[in-house]
Amino acid sequence: MQRITARWMAALALAVLTPVTFAQDATGNAPAAVPTPPGIEDLTARVQPSIVVVRFLGRDGTPQGIGSGFIIREDGLIATNLHVVGEARPVTVQLLDGRQFPVKTIYAHDRAHDLALLKIDADSLAPLTIAPADSLVQGQALVAFGNPQGLEHSVVTGIVSALREEVDGLPMIQLAIPIEQGNSGGPVVDLEGRVHGLITLKSLVTENLGYAVAAQALQPLLDDPNPIPMERWLTIGVLNPKYWQVAQDTVRWTQRAGHIRADGTGTEFGGRSLCLSTREVPAAPFEVAVMVKLNEEDGAAGLVFHADGGERHYGFYPSSGQLRFSRFDGATVYEWHVLREARSEHYRPGDWNRIKIRVEPGKFLCYCNDELVFEVEDAQYTSGKVGLAKFRHTTAEFKAFALGAEVPGQRADPDVIARVNQLVEEIATNRPPAAELVDDVEPTGLAGRQALDERARHLERQAQRLRELSRAVHAQQVQAEIARALTPAPGNDIDLLRGALLIAALDNDELDVDFYMQAVQDLADEFQKSLPADITAADRLAAFHRFLFEEQGFHGARTSYYTASNSYLNEVLDDREGLPITLAVVYVELARRVGIDAVGIGLPGHFVVQTTANGESQLVDVFDRGRVMPEAEAMAMVASRGLAWDEAYLRPQTASEIVIRMLRNLIGVANDASDAEAALRYTDTLLAIQPDSVEDHLFKAVLCYNTRRAAEGLVEVDWILERRPEGLVIERVEELREALEGLK
Repeated sequence: MQRITARWMAALALAVLTPVTFAQDATGNAPAAVPTPPGIEDLTARVQPSIVVVRFLGRDGTPQGIGSGFIIREDGLIATNLHVVGEARPVTVQLLDGRQFPVKTIYAHDRAHDLALLKIDADSLAPLTIAPADSLVQGQALVAFGNPQGLEHSVVTGIVSALREEVDGLPMIQLAIPIEQGNSGGPVVDLEGRVHGLITLKSLVTENLGYAVAAQALQPLLDDPNPIPMERWLTIGVLNPKYWQVAQDTVRWTQRAGHIRADGTGTEFGGRSLCLSTREVPAAPFEVAVMVKLNEEDGAAGLVFHADGGERHYGFYPSSGQLRFSRFDGATVYEWHVLREARSEHYRPGDWNRIKIRVEPGKFLCYCNDELVFEVEDAQYTSGKVGLAKFRHTTAEFKAFALGAEVPGQRADPDVIARVNQLVEEIATNRPPAAELVDDVEPTGLAGRQALDERARHLERQAQRLRELSRAVHAQQVQAEIARALTPAPGNDIDLLRGALLIAALDNDELDVDFYMQAVQDLADEFQKSLPADITAADRLAAFHRFLFEEQGFHGARTSYYTASNSYLNEVLDDREGLPITLAVVYVELARRVGIDAVGIGLPGHFVVQTTANGESQLVDVFDRGRVMPEAEAMAMVASRGLAWDEAYLRPQTASEIVIRMLRNLIGVANDASDAEAALRYTDTLLAIQPDSVEDHLFKAVLCYNTRRAAEGLVEVDWILERRPEGLVIERVEELREALEGLK
């Protein structure tokens, strides 16, 4: 069963346009624009399509350098600096329209002039023209294009300071132009768009004084290239073809320090990419094993065997937290067959896991961390190569690949484990291990080290569970406080402000709720002191709006709407920024303390406030700094969401309804972030407020499945099945129950 989501719990969607603002100088006037030579705008529009971003990867496979270049021939030839390419490293080129291409060939290069021509598989590109020799003069205006500090496709103007005969042994163009990291390889062009030079940081003097290699130095490379295919250019991280065969696709298989890494998504269906061993495969029975770690657990990567070198093979691999055994008969989904799939307590998500297959005639034994997880019988394929595979977008790492008639397990001897555990039972936590303890453990050899590593992993998992337990206890205590704050009882008034503040305490165990309760009262006291004794109700309301939205600066979060901070009332009070509903809580609670009649109104998709003064009511958009919203506008807003108007939309919301809506907003944020733990925390809080909500019991059951809480999920499902509410597809609930049973 795959990960389950609840679309009906998606976050509130609100399109917000941010107005354009302009900086001002000390006089309050907009600053004058920096003058540019005539025609620069048109020149930029003509040249930019020819400018590219050049990137290369480091030894560890991560992006290491960025530079610039330009199209010099329409068939995909790119000019840049040689040092931008990074020797023996994979290189990509990105065009102005966002398309990215791997460099297929280092078409030509010149170390002396620090120049390189790169070839990509593209055509119909827009090349720039090289200016004639001796056509540049001192003081001439030039325009530089590039990607300074990674700011892609930037442009800056300047002049030729001088034409130097020798800089670092070469003739150079001295430029009075701001130059920074990322400009290297970018062209400097005249006002006709002709290229005179390529910026090089290798001879940079200051950020505003640097050099460019004369573009005419490219001509010998064009006339007499020395092409080197990337498979020969790349030496760092390249798999040795004597040991591994990799299909030519968009996945990059690299090796470093004994680890094999696979990045990218394959071009085949499902993003499949294979890396097959050239080692001779023994006759069955034989075993093949590897340590594998998935950086994204919703992907898949592991072992393949009986592979024909094409699309047919078996595979055993972790996938979305489960262990899966599949037979691949071709290129499409209809030819991929999952023969067995199961979750296993022996699999460690996000960590290294050793998976092993024992291949017997017609039968396969599948192990995870030396524990047998299942057996599969199938006789479709009986011979072929073994190797590694990855699927989808997963970045996977492999190590300790092993093949043989028998691959020994790595589990330490039980007697050694017992001895080591006894030795380290009272290990000191306030200082490094004593030399005597090292001497005691050393004779146990590799098995002893394995026992230590396993004990460390066990203690780390135990510490993680203890922290989770602490968070769960804290959350349950807060949930009980929220329920009390919203429950009418003798001597207990409903307290919207406390209930709303406690929502933030679910995620922040250091929150001082009483401090923020007092902060609201302090705001109320400050406002009251500012009023004359004989103020009218209408003037009080107007003064309240000035105080709240102008003097205190409360406003809607227009640039970072979908963040949890906007639902944490303490942060809304600190930052004066929030969602419509959290700003409404501040408004209503302050108004209540200063003698203003205000209630929250939960329009679909947009929360507002209704105030009453002198018997007249009006809607107030607190998200828009207290702007009065005519009822006709509210009706139009509802209609824009495809809903018919209902006068019930103007019914004042209770404290419980407001807190519930705030919690649902947070569930939406958690869903967007795939944070099932947070979503479960908020759902448990909803159930503390409204314990009979079928919707929330069902959603909690789904979250329990996704977080492997089988027992808790079964309680929720059984609660629903006992009541069998109308409108619910009971068969789906029963399927969920079966899935939860499968977790036990």
